[in-house]
Amino acid sequence: MTNNTQALAISSALSNGAPTMSSREVADICGARHNDVVATIERLFENGVLRESRKTTRTYRPEKGGRPTEVYDLTKRDTLVVVSGYNDEVRAKIIDRWMELEDRATVAQTPAVPTSFREALLLAADQQEKIEAQEKALAVVTPKAAALDRISTADGSYGLTEAAKILQIKPKALIAFMATSQWIYRRNGTKNWLAYQGKIDAGYLWHKIGTYTDGNGEEKTRDTVKVLPKGLAKLAQIVPGAKIDPDLMEMEASPFTKKPEPVS
Repeated sequence: MTNNTQALAISSALSNGAPTMSSREVADICGARHNDVVATIERLFENGVLRESRKTTRTYRPEKGGRPTEVYDLTKRDTLVVVSGYNDEVRAKIIDRWMELEDRATVAQTPAVPTSFREALLLAADQQEKIEAQEKALAVVTPKAAALDRISTADGSYGLTEAAKILQIKPKALIAFMATSQWIYRRNGTKNWLAYQGKIDAGYLWHKIGTYTDGNGEEKTRDTVKVLPKGLAKLAQIVPGAKIDPDLMEMEASPFTKKPEPVS
């Protein structure tokens, strides 16, 4: 096996932490043309026989120059399927090579043991840096999680514009997201937004029923969608660009401190 092929195999074995074998190396071990191996792989993909490997190729460029080649990376199971039609000697070589790849992957993932006091100090410093980085990340995430917990258990409700202000996004963006994500909808010929029943049942939205006098002096009712605290917390997690401002939420909530009216 050439050094180029070994380098190709090792790089494949360590990609994504899972061992793979390239179609180029399969061809070298089997003494076959790479184009023939690729044709077999694509036929097996088409027949649904290969189930674990990616159906896309990657470009392999030989270290010592030469024409780049498009190769498939195969898992152990799929490699053995590809070579199932070859003779016993070839299959044994493939299995031996797979054992080597798996051993290399295990060694690569095993932390190095310090062999000197200096290496031990460097390892301790590296671990301390990782711990401090994790603590900083946790310090950022924890307040946001706590704010969402407080919001989801608070009282009050918010109009769509108020909710957008708390989430620090434009009202049109929030309404567009809610309309396309089956939170709210409009009946034909009407301007008012209505809440999907599923979101009402989930405790995310409710309808505030108000009265008004139309141009003919008749008193009529109007449903207005309100976002409940639980729904606001959920929207903060799923709406692109949304960021919760709990202080602003408390300020905006004051006009709506009473419990929501039941939906009729």
